[in-house]
Amino acid sequence: MHLGPDLLVLGVLFVIAYVLGRLGKSIGLPAIPIYMVVGLLASPYFGWFPINFVHGDYIELIAVFGLILLLFNLGLEFDQDEFFSNAGKLIISGGSYIAINMVVGFAFGFLVGWGTREALVIAGITATSSSAIVTKLLIELNRLANRETPMILGVTVVEDVFIAIYLAIVSVVLSGETEIWPVVGKLVISFVFLIVMFAVARWGGRVVSRLFRTKDDELFTILFFGLAIMFGGLGEILGVTDAIGAFLIGLVLGATRYRNRIEQIAIPLRDVFGAFFFLNFGLGLDPTKFPEVILPVVIAVVMTMTLNIIAGQFVAWLNGLGPQAGINTAAILQNRGEFALILATLALAAGLDSRIQPFAGLYVLIMAIMGPILAVNSEKIGAVVLRTKKKQAVAKARSAEAAEAIALMEGESRGELDEIPAAYGGGPGTPGSGGGAVSVVDADTGLDLGDEDDFAEPDRANVDRLIEQAMQQSDEPNPRARDSEY
Repeated sequence: MHLGPDLLVLGVLFVIAYVLGRLGKSIGLPAIPIYMVVGLLASPYFGWFPINFVHGDYIELIAVFGLILLLFNLGLEFDQDEFFSNAGKLIISGGSYIAINMVVGFAFGFLVGWGTREALVIAGITATSSSAIVTKLLIELNRLANRETPMILGVTVVEDVFIAIYLAIVSVVLSGETEIWPVVGKLVISFVFLIVMFAVARWGGRVVSRLFRTKDDELFTILFFGLAIMFGGLGEILGVTDAIGAFLIGLVLGATRYRNRIEQIAIPLRDVFGAFFFLNFGLGLDPTKFPEVILPVVIAVVMTMTLNIIAGQFVAWLNGLGPQAGINTAAILQNRGEFALILATLALAAGLDSRIQPFAGLYVLIMAIMGPILAVNSEKIGAVVLRTKKKQAVAKARSAEAAEAIALMEGESRGELDEIPAAYGGGPGTPGSGGGAVSVVDADTGLDLGDEDDFAEPDRANVDRLIEQAMQQSDEPNPRARDSEY
């Protein structure tokens, strides 16, 4: 078998991915949509790219390795201490976020006229964000110290747990079983597998650590890579998919004292093999089917953005954070990525509606592009929105004060009040109180700004300027010495 042409094609594709990736980085785009676009351009359906693969099976096998390593690293990075120490609050926050998106996503699946199993897959595609993109954006935007960041990471942790349970359920639903007891049996096996692996991860870290007592990096890499592939296959045999098997062994290895060492080696492997997964997904996209799904995709995008705004503010409120934190949360959790494509791949293998694959591909492409752009500009968006609201509130308050002041003045003119409250210029010197002109004194600086009559409406701006200047001078700790030249 001569692989020279295929190797040349793959090399060209990855170089193109590098060039487009550099351009994407300059505007804050993640790598996932770049790889998908490159695969789409090289697909036999597109026709713009003058290359094609002679042998495609090994590309799919490498893509499976990419899927396994993506979920393996997800389990490896799962923060068990954070989850179990603050489980109640995290479950409420992350659970409410997922529930809002999941319920509406499931209803949306029926709304577009697809079947029950398709609706279940679509709900999963639209309900969970990409933890890889979210974490990467938090680091690149220097927001790890933000008040809302622990809440955002908590939501992604709950999403990871949800993904594990959801994949176990979806794999059984997509298996095609119609008899009740085989379905129940598969669900029991899936959940026992989940519980056992979670228990080993929680309490068996020291025992598992003994397997990795080697200073040889080559043998160390072979061991954890072999375990990831082995448990991926075990998960497939048990009916919980290879992805969830890889996630669970990653969860176990993440509980050992070798976690950091595994991450240093596993992350580059994940990036390389993961690129094959997204590239292979792009190769399978048929752009001629995009017109069939363009309307559902647009509706799904609008629905996701709207639900994220609502869920972001609700989760921020649950955690005692303000509107800006809610805006930041909604913007950064908009990102959709690897999990949506994993579900679409499972749906395709199960023989579901063929429109799910182009739907998921186009949806992820749009969300993976819009998400980072919204995240980068969320502070500016919040500033504009909240400033507008603040102005409206101030205007409303001033209008109420003005109405009250007018009412008081009218009451005084009719003799209904003996004097006008000091807040509205009453006291000695108020007309009707028997005093002279009112002396205007700034409450912050104590400066006498002159009589009230000296400040007709056109001069109010000048008064404000004088007050501000006086405040700045009084706040100056070391007044600048007068220049000797003057």
